[in-house]
Formats: sequence, C-alpha cells, structure tokens
Amino acid sequence: MLAAPRIVFMGTPEFAVPSLRALLDGGCRVAAVYTQPDRPAGRGREAAASPVKRLAVELGIEVLQPRSLREPEALARLAGLAPDLIVVVAYGLLLPASVLGLPRYGCLNVHPSLLPRHRGPSPIPWAILDGDAVTGVTMMLMDEGMDTGPILEQVEEPVRDDDTALSLSRRLAALAAALLPRTVGRWARGEIKPQPQDDARASYSRLITKADGQIDWRLPA
Repeated sequence: MLAAPRIVFMGTPEFAVPSLRALLDGGCRVAAVYTQPDRPAGRGREAAASPVKRLAVELGIEVLQPRSLREPEALARLAGLAPDLIVVVAYGLLLPASVLGLPRYGCLNVHPSLLPRHRGPSPIPWAILDGDAVTGVTMMLMDEGMDTGPILEQVEEPVRDDDTALSLSRRLAALAAALLPRTVGRWARGEIKPQPQDDARASYSRLITKADGQIDWRLPA
C-alpha cells in the first residue's frame, strides 16, 4: 500500500484554512506549514499572525515564515523537510524553479477559478465583476508561469446574483477543501493525467485595489 505523501503546506489567509484542515482530517502527513511573516494589524498596528499560522500553532505543526524562498538558507531548510508534495493555497510568495523541482510529486496549487480563465491574483472578485455565471476551483501543478501549469482536477460553482467577494470566497474555500485530499491521493497514486491549459482561452485577473472600489459620481445612474 502506497504511503501518504509527506506534504509541506504553504498558505496565508482565511481562504487557505479549510484546505489545511481537510488535509489533516483526511490523514495526510503535513510536515510543516509555510506562511507569510506576521504583519501589523488593527489600531495598535501590532504584529499579527496569519490565519494559517494560528491554526498550525494550535495543532502543533512546525511553522516557517521566510520573507523569500530564493535565499540559500530558506531553500536548504525546505529541502531538509524532504517533502513529497508541496501544496500551495493563497500563499502570497513566488516559488522559484529551485523549489518547484524539489518534491517528487511537484507543487500543487489550489486556484479559485476555472483555469485558464482568471489567472492571476484576484480571480474571485473578477468573476463577479465580469458577470460570470459559473466559476470554480482548479487543482493544478505549478510551473514558472502565472497560473499556467497543467490541470489535475476542476469543480464548478455557480456565481449567485447576490454574491459578494466574501460570500463567493467562503464557498470556494469549502469547495477546495472538499476536493483537495482526494486530488492529492489520486495524484500520488498515478490516477490523474495532467491536462495542459489552452492559452488561447486564458484571461488575467489583475490585483484588485482600493481604487477599484471608488465610485465615479460623474457616470450616469
């Protein structure tokens, strides 16, 4: 019987928390968690841990918070964990080629859109802004491009008329968590043939900023 792959999980915001829980509940071996460094938050601007870090600490999982994965020390530390698979869910840092080639099963990214549509950092709000009737979650293998790697699995989720970025994000996070352990298992057992993306159908979701929420009162109602 094939042993469960040794996983290093990389994630930061609330969106990634259900996926980490799902891996652990599904019996996956999570050797360590990578998340972004603590950042000032609140009125006091005190350093605050990410949601993923809080969960990992609660569960007694080793947490690492490098500012970059390009430094030799950071790469050596990651290599020392000997991951079979790296799972990335909204981590927020780029993974260099030296990291992508480290685990034998590669780096699996959870992307909240139906790739190749809405590549990039803000796929959830852009699915609403672009009037998409359906979006979803894609499990993909990472390469050096921006969400351009081959697809392992996808699942659809309708976009409701009253959806906000928050409500849609919560549903997609739950959807990702439900799919992720199964995808990891199937991929490790060799049951999935990665499918290349059709670049001709690709679209890019640029980063949403506060300026995008400003109302131009000169426009007609």
